[in-house]
This record gives sequence, structure tokens and C-alpha cells, in this order.
Amino acid sequence: MIGFVAVPLLFVNLATPALAGNMAARLFTAQTYVALGCALLLIVSARNPEGQARMDWAGGAVMFVLAGLLLALLGEFGVAPRIVARENLRLWHSVGSAMYALQWLCAGVVLWKVTAPRSGAPS
Repeated sequence: MIGFVAVPLLFVNLATPALAGNMAARLFTAQTYVALGCALLLIVSARNPEGQARMDWAGGAVMFVLAGLLLALLGEFGVAPRIVARENLRLWHSVGSAMYALQWLCAGVVLWKVTAPRSGAPS
């Protein structure tokens, strides 16, 4: 909702694009920390009750959790500072948007893998 609803509304309703951009940066930072918390929770849940890692957890969803986490961190600490500094704004905004879309794709794959019925699982 942040990237697709809240941020466009900021640019439409706030007085200046600079003000909207600053607020959008804060929202994306908050989203990065929520992504970090969710990723850590999912990784911890990938262990069985004895504390051993389950390599088959959700059909390989852990790799997409890690990829989404990496994209979030790269966006926050690699791309966002360049956007804030207005350094080649068009390029870095495009890179950040692409990474945001890939992060959403990773989240969708994780959701699909985690909720998919597993063969051989007890009912």
C-alpha cells in the first residue's frame, strides 16, 4: 500500500514535491524495517521444534525471503541515499522502483509457496 497508494497520494496532496519526497522516504524506511522483522520471523519459523533447519521449508521459500530482504536493505542503504541526494535522480529512482517491484515479486512467491498444499502432508 505504501508504494502504490500512499506515496502517490503524498505527491498529489502535499504542497511541494520536496515535502512529499521526504515523507515518502520516511514511509519506505519504515517499510524496510517491517520487511526486516517479517523476514527474520519467517526465517526463525523455518526451523523445526528441535531447532534444526528444515531445508524443504515451504518448497524453497527461504531463498525468496532472503532475496526480498536483500532487496529491501539495498534499496534503503544503497539506492535511497542517492535519491535523497538527488544524484542522477532518474536512474536511481528507476533502479529503486525496479527493486521495489522485485521485492513484491519475492513476497508473492513466498506467500504462494507457504500457502500451497504440500503432497504427503498430513491432513
